[in-house]
Order: sequence, then C-alpha cells, then structure tokens
Amino acid sequence: FEILAFPCNQCAGQEPGSNEKIQDTVCTIFRAEFPIFDKKGGYFGVAIKWNLTKSVVNKGGKVVERYAPTTSPLKIEKDMQNLLGSS
Repeated sequence: FEILAFPCNQCAGQEPGSNEKIQDTVCTIFRAEFPIFDKKGGYFGVAIKWNLTKSVVNKGGKVVERYAPTTSPLKIEKDMQNLLGSS
C-alpha cells in the first residue's frame, strides 16, 4: 500500500507553482510523507474532475476505483483492504 500525489494546475488554476514550490509546500507546511510527483499537464485528461480526486490502483497499475474530492480517505478503507486481500 502506498500513497502517491500527482499535483496539477488544470483544476481552476489552483496549483500554479513550480514543482519545487509544490514539494516545499506539501512537505514542509503539510508534512506529507509520501511521494509528490512533478506536474504533468493534462495527463489524466477529463477523467479527473477536481483536485483531491482519489484513485485506488491495483498492483498492475490499473485504476480500479475513483472517489470524489469530498470523500474521506477513511470511507475508502474497506475498498483498499479488499483489494489488498485483508478485512
């Protein structure tokens, strides 16, 4: 199990900073302890509707479920446990 962050600026221009600025903000202010990737414009196309969309990806790299930005990570815990084979 691993959390990965993919910042973008395609959602109402909310992340205009450089990759370095994003890294500094997320790791220093928010104390993120997971990988923060460089911005890639339009990589997900229209599949991502807004910032903080959550995706559960299987070991093969396939997205098996997406969750709205308003969905609490705790609400997807059971789905993640099922994918990992434990409950």
